[in-house]
This record gives sequence, structure tokens and C-alpha cells, in this order.
Amino acid sequence: MREWEHYEHTADIGIRGYGSTLEEAFEAVALALFDVMVNVRKVEPRECREVEVEGEDLMALLYNFLEELLVLHDMEGLVFGDVKVEIEESGDGYKLKARACGEPLDYEKHEPKEEVKAITYHDMEIKQLPDGRWMAQLVPDL
Repeated sequence: MREWEHYEHTADIGIRGYGSTLEEAFEAVALALFDVMVNVRKVEPRECREVEVEGEDLMALLYNFLEELLVLHDMEGLVFGDVKVEIEESGDGYKLKARACGEPLDYEKHEPKEEVKAITYHDMEIKQLPDGRWMAQLVPDL
């Protein structure tokens, strides 16, 4: 089960995603990212984009993944409300394939909030919790 939350972090907003698998935690933190920008629960899956990224470690993988989603937002004006992720280990790190579905930003429907300027490694953490769930978090640049 995926879930996410925002947490207080000085002048910024931290995003944190949880899941029963690493993939679900990545999906949840992606939804948390877009929920900083809009009311993600109002985003309908009208258009989908395929995303493929690599990373030498899980932190680089998360950074590259979220940055790719942010580029799609900036270039195509899309906001995403549904994300499915597959992660596999490769010889020199990790590969991620994702399908992100959403629609063009509609100011009346999606209730815009903050603009995310960039993904950062600030306060980034990816770990398996004592209860077996996975958690991924970071503080994006607003």
C-alpha cells in the first residue's frame, strides 16, 4: 500500500513516500512531489508517459526519476496522479522503468499550490523500516 506525507523543513516542504516495496515507496514519493504542486487527488489519468532512468545507487535513481517527471511537467505542462514503477539491479547500479499518467495542468480543477523548481539530494533518505515497509524522502527546491 502506497502512502505519502509532507513534513516541515525550515522554509521548504519535505516529501516522504512509503510502500510495502521499494517500487511503491518511489511511486508514493512521486505522488507526494506532485501533491506539493497541485491537489493530486483531482488529477485524472488522461495521458501517460513512459520514463526510463538509471542510477549508480538508489539515491541517484530516485533523483533521476523525479527529475525526469519534473522535466515532463515543465516541458509539457503535465501533472501526474498515477505512477507505476519497476526497479531492477543492473551490473553498475539500478534501472527504473515507470509509467506516469495524468493530464495537463488546469488551474481551476487542480488547485495549484507551490512551484517545484528542482529536485535535490537535500535530506534524501531511502531505507527499509523496522516494520518491513520502505520509505523514500527528500526536500525539493521550491
